[in-house]
Amino acid sequence: MGNKSRGLNAGKKLAKRRKKFRWADKWYTRRALGLKVKSDPLKGSPQARAIVLEKRQVEAKQPNSALRKAARVQLIKNGRQVTVFLPGNLASKFVDEHDEIMIEGMGGHMGKSKGDIPNIRWQVFKVNRQSLERLVKGKIEKTIGRT
Repeated sequence: MGNKSRGLNAGKKLAKRRKKFRWADKWYTRRALGLKVKSDPLKGSPQARAIVLEKRQVEAKQPNSALRKAARVQLIKNGRQVTVFLPGNLASKFVDEHDEIMIEGMGGHMGKSKGDIPNIRWQVFKVNRQSLERLVKGKIEKTIGRT
């Protein structure tokens, strides 16, 4: 027999024991203490506005060999700086310094980076309140400044 309480009035003790050992679960701990919200630059929100500081290129991880287009941006809500991916063919042509962009998670494993792009967790989906996808496809033209 194990050390677990059994019997008619053991419920309280079993519940207390379960509560104690839940802290061994990494995901319970992170959720209970709000660690994702504390460490996440977006503070747990799915999207955020940012200002482009500079455009850059990031080398893809092995075995691929490419220069992935990215941008360094500053979040409006808290001033934190993050690197974001510019998805789509020639997307970097539509993003300029000081543009206001909207970013979202890229959908990597457990909120981490995706594919062969190292250390980049977010991607751009709007530039000056216009859809980056529609700009890349040529369906709309970019407006200058804020609209």
